[in-house]
Formats: sequence, C-alpha cells, structure tokens
Amino acid sequence: MTVRVMLVSPAMNAALREVRFDGDAPLDRAGERSARTAGAAVPKSGAALSGPSERCLGTAAALGLTARTEPALTGWDLGRWSGHRLDEVGATEPDAVAAWMGDPSAAPHGGESLRALVERMGGWLDGVGGGKAASLLAVAEPAVVRAAVVHALALPVEAFWRLDVAPLVLTELSGRSGRWNVRLGRPLASPDGP
Repeated sequence: MTVRVMLVSPAMNAALREVRFDGDAPLDRAGERSARTAGAAVPKSGAALSGPSERCLGTAAALGLTARTEPALTGWDLGRWSGHRLDEVGATEPDAVAAWMGDPSAAPHGGESLRALVERMGGWLDGVGGGKAASLLAVAEPAVVRAAVVHALALPVEAFWRLDVAPLVLTELSGRSGRWNVRLGRPLASPDGP
C-alpha cells in the first residue's frame, strides 16, 4: 500500500544561526513565532510525530500539532561535538572534520556515522505504515530529513552533503519500501518570517 510521509524541518534557533552542532537547543522567540505563523499551512495527516529534540517538540507545538514523540527521529548523534560550533571543531580537529565529511563510515566525534544515520532513517522509513495505507506528518531535524531523502532515492550516501533543508520546509515522500517519490522544499512560512 502507498504511504505518505511528510517531514517538516523545525524552526530556526540560536544553534542553527551559529552553525552549532545542536545538542538539544530549544526554539528561540523568532523561531517560535515563525512556526506559529506557519501552522495554518501544515497539511492534514493521519498521525503527527516529532523527533525528541526540544527544537522539534517546540516546533510541533507551535505548529499546533498534537505530536507523539518518535525516538527513531532522533537527530544525528555527533558525540562530543554536540553543542560546539563547526568552526571551533574545525580549528581544533581539522583532520577529524575532514575524515567525517569525506568518509560516510567515519565517526571521529564518537557518535553516529553518516552511513549509520542513513541506514537508521531508511529502516524507519521502510517500516512506516506496516503494510497499510498511511499518512503521517513528522517534525524532524534537517539531518534526519536529508538522510531520509538519500535513502528514499537510493542516492550515494555522499549526496547527503549536497542537500540543504531550510527551517520550516515540508519534504513529502510517497510510495513504499523500495519505491519512493520525493517532493522537495515547500516552505510553510515566508523565509523572512512573520
């Protein structure tokens, strides 16, 4: 049966503005305001889910969703780099950053490799619906959305680095395990905010 999975990237927060490996930072006021404004544009679905981060949960609430937390939608585990800015890590561990970006199996930060993230998201995506027609909307971190698209289109894992997911953008996947169609990049709010 056909499944429709709609992934919404969470609203902006200070960690994103600072190019910081997020950790678990909440929305800031501007992000919350943008998500509330975007709530009217959220499509209807059979179920609403959210990644467990404060940013995802805050976005889901601001969008007006009654979302169940889905542990499989946990953001990319970047180990000891969590909470640090990319430029800081690049300055102190340039070889580790180069390995991380060049080898999908590398996890020099002690967390999850890119390959493991894509496999985790692929397993979740292929299990959605349980063989029944389903429609769900999930608020998920940008890396999770990118990994789902890489899996859905059977792209090389390295293509992950070529995909951008802006805040409050809807990515739609429809189909079933092994055959997915992707509709990318419908903003739920204007890029300038309310």
